[in-house]
Amino acid sequence: MEQLINIVWVFLGAVMVMLMQAGFAILEAGLTRQKNCNNVLMKNIMDFAIGSIIFLVVGFGLMFGESLGGIVGITGFIDPTTLNLSQFEALSPTVFIFFQTVFCATAATIVSGAMAERTKFSSYLIYTLVISLVIYPISGHWIWGGGFLSKIGFIDYAGSTAVHSVGGWAALMGAVVLGPRMGKYNRDGSTNAIPGHNIMMATLGVFILWFCWFGFNPGSSLEAAGYIGHIAMTTNLSACAGALVAMFLTWKKYGKPDVSMTLNGILAGLVAITAGCHIVSLYGAIAIGAVGGILVVYGCEILDQKLHVDDPVGAVGVHCLNGVWGTLAVGLFACNTPASEGTLGLFFGGGTALLITQLIGVIIVAVWVCSMSFIMFTLIKKTVRVASNTSGRTCWS
Repeated sequence: MEQLINIVWVFLGAVMVMLMQAGFAILEAGLTRQKNCNNVLMKNIMDFAIGSIIFLVVGFGLMFGESLGGIVGITGFIDPTTLNLSQFEALSPTVFIFFQTVFCATAATIVSGAMAERTKFSSYLIYTLVISLVIYPISGHWIWGGGFLSKIGFIDYAGSTAVHSVGGWAALMGAVVLGPRMGKYNRDGSTNAIPGHNIMMATLGVFILWFCWFGFNPGSSLEAAGYIGHIAMTTNLSACAGALVAMFLTWKKYGKPDVSMTLNGILAGLVAITAGCHIVSLYGAIAIGAVGGILVVYGCEILDQKLHVDDPVGAVGVHCLNGVWGTLAVGLFACNTPASEGTLGLFFGGGTALLITQLIGVIIVAVWVCSMSFIMFTLIKKTVRVASNTSGRTCWS
């Protein structure tokens, strides 16, 4: 009976995470121009369609197969149900594979918004294939598949790094290689706003994502245990704190609250809490979300106005910056909670050991994803071409 309850719980979490595809699609469509809606929606559809198949055939084996030196899995290709995993025994092979598939799709779809309005559809399909085939599974193996980062005590409960930073770093590289949209930046370096066409769609998308995050984080327990309530609370509180801080910051900066940045503040709080949702206190979650709100406001501003990285939906500020922050925050705020195992962060007497471990993991994953993504996007650009409707300038000019 307990196994059946756990299977139902994890399956429910998986379908909620799958629904995040709809949230991302609606959010990105709302924050971009109407003429690009079909392109944005198709990208989010194909992320899931391509990713689901390629992750089954190859990606799952790379992520959860028998480890070769803690670097990559080398078994479980074609038919991953043949693997001997403890999760298969606790749940069922297909439920666990499906749960991991929707996480892979989430990492892939993050990049869509940062590359919106000037990416060739065929080029984006190649990107989706590569991230689901190689980039996400290999770094995922290091963290969740028994690889070397898990061996040194790196903590990423539901994917601030494994999912969101991976998608965020890839989004940054995609935006850099693509260059900005036509008309985004002037020759004197000033920025022209290109507002989205439907803030109501964007708001609905964020509410869908907020709802689905209660499958993303509590579902990562892989069991219907009593502590999932604590995870749900930390998840929600961090999102609320991110929203409040982003709202008040933009209110002070611009004279009125900015709806789109407040929405990104919610997502920043959700991304930031994902790594340590099980191991931080309720008030620690509020602090983590509040910092996330600050990071997304100033991070998006610096990327746009100073570095000329054209990210139409703020994907880099939300997922990359706050994926990094949330992962490092574990080393600061980890404490005794219903779901913790006595691991303590710097602020609770645990010293700097965990913080250093978290930093090592962040750096290694960043180097991996940035190098592979930059090579991939550059090769696509020089072969099938990656962009249309760009200014022809690099992000740094």
